[in-house]
Amino acid sequence: MAPPTCLDNITGQNGIVQVVVDTAEKKTKSTGLLDADEFRRQSHQVVDLISEYYDRMGDYPVHPSVTPGFLRNLLPPDAPFRPEPDAFSSALKDVRDIILPGLTHWQSARHMAHFPASSSTIGALGEALTAGINVVPFTWAASPAATELEVLVVDWLGKALHLPDSLLFAGGGGGTLLGTSCEAILCTLVAARDRKLAEIGGNMICDLVVYCSDQTHFAFRKAARIAGILRDHCRAIPTCHHNMFALSPTELEAAMQADVDAGLVPLFLCATLGTTQTTAVDPIGQLCAVTAPHGVWVHVDAAYAGSALVCPEFTDVIDGVEAVDSFSMNAHKWLLANNDCCAMWVKKPSALVAALGPEQDLILKDAASEGHNVVDYMDWTMTLTRRFRALKMWLVLRCYGIQGLRDHIRNHVRMAEAFEKMVKSDERFEVVTDRKFALVCFRLRSQDKFGRADKQPANRLNRRLLEEVNAATSGPYMSSATVGGMFILRCAIGSTLTEDHHVSDAWKVVQDQATIILHD
Repeated sequence: MAPPTCLDNITGQNGIVQVVVDTAEKKTKSTGLLDADEFRRQSHQVVDLISEYYDRMGDYPVHPSVTPGFLRNLLPPDAPFRPEPDAFSSALKDVRDIILPGLTHWQSARHMAHFPASSSTIGALGEALTAGINVVPFTWAASPAATELEVLVVDWLGKALHLPDSLLFAGGGGGTLLGTSCEAILCTLVAARDRKLAEIGGNMICDLVVYCSDQTHFAFRKAARIAGILRDHCRAIPTCHHNMFALSPTELEAAMQADVDAGLVPLFLCATLGTTQTTAVDPIGQLCAVTAPHGVWVHVDAAYAGSALVCPEFTDVIDGVEAVDSFSMNAHKWLLANNDCCAMWVKKPSALVAALGPEQDLILKDAASEGHNVVDYMDWTMTLTRRFRALKMWLVLRCYGIQGLRDHIRNHVRMAEAFEKMVKSDERFEVVTDRKFALVCFRLRSQDKFGRADKQPANRLNRRLLEEVNAATSGPYMSSATVGGMFILRCAIGSTLTEDHHVSDAWKVVQDQATIILHD
């Protein structure tokens, strides 16, 4: 006997279309895969686990005491051939009992080692909503509302960050949402490369030179290699302590002129707003004045500190930004958007499309969009498949508002300022660089300054201090950097859960460990 059939009504452009559906097949395909009731039940379990995780965050050491390969000994060597009964609940138990204890807890209030991977309720739920809907907006036609929301959101965000109109769709530029700043750097570098080679000839690629400071994130040098720039044509210009490790326009100008005199072609400058090691700020306007005569593409990497631009009091750090060609920042670092969400803006979107768009018409293009000047975001990036990140960013902006984001940033800056004052109040320590945002770079002073025999060189002393601070079970998790020959400790305030008492507790751990070390 044939299985029963039913008629599903689907609304088409010309009315109702009746489609014959095999109900037995329909039932089999949906059960356990996209079954609404099962999804509802299991999602409650997930929410409960996450809520419990945040409630118990303080019980975990920020950084686990595990050795490489530990997880292999706790989980089976092969995937199950068939799922066990109530496999999802069993898997969540393993998440709780095995996986969570082995993580570095980036959302911990005591995580002060890295720039934040900021989380929020809305950011997390927006990410879940995006995963549940699961569209692929590579062209306008592939998901019209997703594309148009992204166009809207990047202009919303750009205005909130006080970016110039020239980088917004409203002013002839435009933006998109990527995964990370690494992608933004590579996309803009490829666009700059192709634009320059169109002027001087494609066979001149080996003459192209790119520029950065010695504080620029290594992602830039990696992108340059991928883009075909010779390794020894990436100029990392030395910085120094007296100007807080910012890129010197004078040094940049000298480097560019030397390359021109050698018959080479300056191509690209990656300036940084808030370097990873010390949050140094490169002088954007002055650098643009140096690069302009050479036709160099200027990109600003503001991965961390770009979020601070939502506060008017920080906008002086982008003086001259109207002259740049592109700008990127990670909203997932400090703007409550959850991983991943990098916003990139360009002054000339056509340069991206020329470099990254398809060389011939594909079936991906849709006749319905012809003549409407739509954005096909697959032409702006390296990837074809892309995520609907705009939904999450839109929800964050709607539900917290610009004022809420400002309050979030200012609270962390205030706590970092308090930590900085604590460091300065102890004569054994020094703050190494001017604090601009919510990172404090500090170290123990050399002990010979106190008339003591210098039993340990300052760098070795501070390495040991960091090890002891991070080994303290209840203590903070901090990181280090070496700049200007100095080994420094980095205290980055940025977790959504961090409160004043976590900061004062962290400083007490640092002081106590310093006392022990200095009396050894």
